[in-house]
Amino acid sequence: MKPRDCASVLWLAAAAAADQLLSADLGMRQRNRSECAEQLSGNSGSVQDSDPELKQRPGQGAAGPAADGRQVPEQERSMKKPFRRLGLLGKLKRVVLWLLLVYVSIPFVIKLCPSIQAKLVFLNFVRLPFFIDLKRPLDQGLNHTHNFYMEPEAGFRIGVWHTVPAHMWREAQGKDGTWYDSTFAHTHPAILYLHGNAGTRGGDHRVQLYKVLSSLGYHVVTFDYRGWGDSDGSPSETAMTSDALFMYDWLKQRVDKKPLYIWGHSLGTGVATNLVRRLCDRGSPPDALILESPFTNIREEARSHPFSTVYRYLPGFDWFFLDAITANNIRFASDDNVNHISCPVLILHAEDDTVVPFHLGKKLYSLASESKSLVGHKVQFVPFHSSLAYKHKFIYRSPELPHILSDFLGSAHPVAG
Repeated sequence: MKPRDCASVLWLAAAAAADQLLSADLGMRQRNRSECAEQLSGNSGSVQDSDPELKQRPGQGAAGPAADGRQVPEQERSMKKPFRRLGLLGKLKRVVLWLLLVYVSIPFVIKLCPSIQAKLVFLNFVRLPFFIDLKRPLDQGLNHTHNFYMEPEAGFRIGVWHTVPAHMWREAQGKDGTWYDSTFAHTHPAILYLHGNAGTRGGDHRVQLYKVLSSLGYHVVTFDYRGWGDSDGSPSETAMTSDALFMYDWLKQRVDKKPLYIWGHSLGTGVATNLVRRLCDRGSPPDALILESPFTNIREEARSHPFSTVYRYLPGFDWFFLDAITANNIRFASDDNVNHISCPVLILHAEDDTVVPFHLGKKLYSLASESKSLVGHKVQFVPFHSSLAYKHKFIYRSPELPHILSDFLGSAHPVAG
C-alpha cells in the first residue's frame, strides 16, 4: 500500500470516528436540554398556580428581568452553568480522543507503509537553512569554495563543494574549476566530509566546520548524496555509500600520495564506516577515519532517538518501528564495520548529545578497541563535557579541536608546518 493510500484510509477512519463522537455528544445535549425545559416548564406552572400575582404578571419571575424585559427564573439561570461546563468538557474530550487516535494510528501507518520510516531516517526532504542557493557557497561565507557537479552513475548528478586551505582565499577569487583542481598538487592534505541526515552541504554547522578545517590548512571536499540538496535521485544506504566511494576515488586521484582523511558526522558516520570497510577490503584504506557523534547501528540509534520516547515502551516497538527500518534495507552497522577496518580511528562525542546519545559513541569505541582488524592502529575516543554545551553538532566550536587533530594525526597542521 502506498503512503498516500495509507494516509487516506487513516483520514477517513478518523473522520468517521469524529462524526460518531460529535453526533453522540449533540444527541446527549439535546436530550438534556429537553429534560431541563420540561422541568422548568413544570416548575413555572406550579409557582404561578400558587402565587396569584404571578398569574396577573406573566412577564415577571422570581429572579428579575431579562435583557428583553422578560423575567428569567433563578433556577433556569443556574441550569445554564452546567451546560457551559458540559460544553468545555465535551471539547476537551474530543481533543483527547483525537490525540489518542493519532498516537495509536502512527505505528500502524508506519508498519503498513515502511517507506515512511525510511524518510524519517534520511530526512532528506528537510532543507535547512531554507532558500539558500547551493551554487553560491560565497553566500554562506565560503569565498574560497568551488561548487560543481559529478555523475557517480549515468543520469545521476550530485552537487559538490571544494574548499581550499584558507590562506589561498585571495588567490581563489574569480577562479574556475581548473584552478581549484590544480591546488590539489600542493602539499596540503585533504578531508572528505560526509554529512548526516536532514539539510544539505550548506547547513550552518557544516559550513562552520569547513571553515575550521580550512583554517588549519586542509582541503575540504563535501557533497550531497543522491536525494539531498540539489543532487538527483532518491536516498538509500547503498546509494549513499556508492556516492561516497565515487567521491573518494575521484579525490584520491588528485591528492595522489598526500594524506586523505574521511570525516563522518551523525548518519554520515554510518556512511563513513561502510566506505572505509569497502576501501580496506580492496586493500586501499584511507590515512585516518574521524567519526563525530557516531552510533553503533541504526536500530540502536532509532531506539535511543528522542522522537521514539513516546513509543519506546509500547509493546511491539521493535515490530512496529525497527523492523520497518530493516525492511528498507537500512542498517548502517558501524559496530560490525569496525571489525573490518584497518586504519586509525578517532571518535569525537559530546556528553550532552541528545540526538545520538553519548553512550552509543562510547560503546562503538569499546568495540573498535577490541577489534582484531584495528590491532596496531591508533583508536582514540575524545569526550566533550556537557558543560561545554556542544550537543550534537557544535564540536567545531572547541578550541581544543586543532590540538586533538594534530595529536591524533601525528603531525603539525599544514599551516603551522
